[in-house]
Amino acid sequence: MNPRTTLSRNRARYSLAGAVLGLPLVLAACAPTTTAAPETAAAASTQHVHEISIDRVTTNIILATHDGLYDATDRSPVLVGTDAIDLMGFTATAEPQVFYASGHPGPSSTLPNPVGLIRSTDAGKTWEPVSLQKRSDFHALTASGNSLVAFDGQLRTSTDGTTWDTSSATFVPMDLAGSPATTVVLATTEAGLQRSTNSGMTWATVAGAPILRLAAFAASDERAPTEAVGVGPDGSVHVSTDAGLTWTPAGKVEGQVQAVTALAGTAGKPEIWVATAEGVQRSSDGGATFAPATP
Repeated sequence: MNPRTTLSRNRARYSLAGAVLGLPLVLAACAPTTTAAPETAAAASTQHVHEISIDRVTTNIILATHDGLYDATDRSPVLVGTDAIDLMGFTATAEPQVFYASGHPGPSSTLPNPVGLIRSTDAGKTWEPVSLQKRSDFHALTASGNSLVAFDGQLRTSTDGTTWDTSSATFVPMDLAGSPATTVVLATTEAGLQRSTNSGMTWATVAGAPILRLAAFAASDERAPTEAVGVGPDGSVHVSTDAGLTWTPAGKVEGQVQAVTALAGTAGKPEIWVATAEGVQRSSDGGATFAPATP
């Protein structure tokens, strides 16, 4: 989930006020963030995770949580920056240290509620507003090609983060999986897996796909990703080697999986990280087995 930050301005624009203010309030928002002691917040960071990301250079583990952005590379997660923003949607980008996010401001933040789309250019230490402030709370957010794909009650796409197109799709995604190196996007839903080949503009149901709650492309520095990972409601792990068209069962994660991410491995066996309430688990054998990711 790594979008480009140089997004071309070549799509039809629409009125943000008219399109967003009329949204039904169907998304369950997290409770307002409250001030907590550092050790309490650190513990909470592994209990209420919305997204997980792995830095491909350092392999640092980044958690976007209800209580802010955390570096969970070591045993004790560390808050990144000073704002404990409730990061409902989060995506890293192809550019080092550049993130996009959405959600609700923390008690020390000056951002509006909801924060709309926000961006960090210093690896999450500080954030700046981009669009839809006080209007949108993206509960799902990812990158695809040179676009952003997001859900705030409706599926939306943007090539610059400022102006948004509304998709005609009517499904509600539980998770969105994309990559800046491909225009393929996967959307997990209760009715089945949806797949787009044009950065979220149109969608089709993937026949025969397992019911997945979470999904991620296995990022690669060498090519557009074709490996994808999915996690079912029961923790079952599935792997695709053709960008989400067909799936093979792998192993199973114990505990409730809250987020998943992956890096390309060898012979169709991506490295997989999952965030659970008990901590981050890692698989180096394509999802067959998992073990704690931190020492």
